[in-house]
Amino acid sequence: MRASLRAVFLTVLVALVAACGGSGPGDFDPLPRQATVLAFGDSVTHGTGAGDGEDFPARLGAITGWTIINDGVPGDDANSARERLAPGLREHEPDLVLIWLGGNDFLSQREPASVKEDLRVLVGIVRDHGARPVLLGVPRASALGAATGRLQDDPIYRELAREEQVALIEGVLSGVLSERELRADPVHPNARGYRRIASEIAAALDDLGLWLAPG
Repeated sequence: MRASLRAVFLTVLVALVAACGGSGPGDFDPLPRQATVLAFGDSVTHGTGAGDGEDFPARLGAITGWTIINDGVPGDDANSARERLAPGLREHEPDLVLIWLGGNDFLSQREPASVKEDLRVLVGIVRDHGARPVLLGVPRASALGAATGRLQDDPIYRELAREEQVALIEGVLSGVLSERELRADPVHPNARGYRRIASEIAAALDDLGLWLAPG
């Protein structure tokens, strides 16, 4: 029941992004089953907190049928990631890039405005290469938010999505880290959490029209 409610919640969030000027439901043609997707991020993308094969890119690939490359580097931030994005694009030639960065920036107390500009550069690099970027929101670290189950994505993600007209998937990590049973530690999901993440990202990609769920 809770998973169904979360899927509905994600649908509403994607629609809200569309209303704010970002890309919304049905704005894209679906990627073919043989598509290559680059999951570009930090330790959450890498799968820290779970075992081999339990990371969200592996689980998302199993759901969608796409070839999903896990390019998550633990400890990476939105600034340092700029140096490795272009080589990764040239190596894998992805159709779609999931950009999920910012958590380490917030933990090191970087100014959100600076993080936002680094993310803007990453979006531009992906577009210049001819791939389609999708931005995923990240919550700013909050012990109170985690304890009360009320973590929320930092506003910079919605702002950037509106300004750059880039597709945004919100609330996924915030929701998982707000539930104690889904996290391995305060900033990383466990295997169940990554399973939830993959399911919710797939639902959001379906809402955007990038993936067509069976049936």
